[in-house]
Amino acid sequence: MKNSIGIIGMGWVGASVAISLLQKGVCRDLLLNDVNHDIAEGEAMDLNHGTSFFPTADIRATSIAEMKDCGAIIITAGKGGAKGQSRLELLKDNLKIAKSISDELKGFKGILIILANPVDVLTYFYQKYTGLPVNRVIGTGTFLDSARLREIIGNKLNIEPKSVHAHVVGEHGDSSVVLWSRATIGGISIRDWEGWEQGFEPEIEREVRDAAQEIIKRKGATNHAIGLVTATLLKWILRGENRVITLSTVQDAKGPFGNIALSLPVVISESGIEQVLKIRLNEKEENLLLDSANILKKAVESVQR
Repeated sequence: MKNSIGIIGMGWVGASVAISLLQKGVCRDLLLNDVNHDIAEGEAMDLNHGTSFFPTADIRATSIAEMKDCGAIIITAGKGGAKGQSRLELLKDNLKIAKSISDELKGFKGILIILANPVDVLTYFYQKYTGLPVNRVIGTGTFLDSARLREIIGNKLNIEPKSVHAHVVGEHGDSSVVLWSRATIGGISIRDWEGWEQGFEPEIEREVRDAAQEIIKRKGATNHAIGLVTATLLKWILRGENRVITLSTVQDAKGPFGNIALSLPVVISESGIEQVLKIRLNEKEENLLLDSANILKKAVESVQR
């Protein structure tokens, strides 16, 4: 059931993911689940009333058990971040939810996409709890951060963001790392771009890191951009487009980021994460990325004691 997708958690994010998937025509069957079945059922009813306006799809509320044959399952279920709360502070509550869902997913053989925060730590534990291969448990990680970065740079320089090639790696959170040394526009290093000043960089980094909190402060949640990010990710995976994007995945235990999940550029395919790319960093970026990895390691260790 390659074109069958399940969503677990039908709050603001789950609803935005659902409509984005449908509008992009990513799936033929869309299965919705929420701890409150009425919410999932209501969303299914509402979305079905719009079937004249997007590619044909069957939408229904189901149990998690009924999702086991899906090609992919998206997990948004978890407590959302409150104003001023870091993603890592959400960990203990959302880890209990992750364990419960993972127990119900035994036998699932598709691709698991994690959106719930703190996404890197939960990606690590969902992979451990479900026993799925590492390449098939994917956190959206810094995919959205990188999109925000490109949008901000594009606005700063009056350049279409799609022409900006720049990445955020590490934690999806306060220790994320912008790879300025690798950022380009039209093949030109951003630091060689006319009008660019290195003084822009700390300001832009702050704007990227604070983006979610600024939205939460105003409307209570972030949902539309991550919905579009997730639908685009699934479209590229299911079509086997071999795109290079930054996603969170459990790293090789023998590597420098040993046995945690964090975001690096990866190649995605129909099988999930095909390859984690080795990137050349300058000394400052390398140290910042190691610091980010250590923060995530401490978070994982804090709940393993």
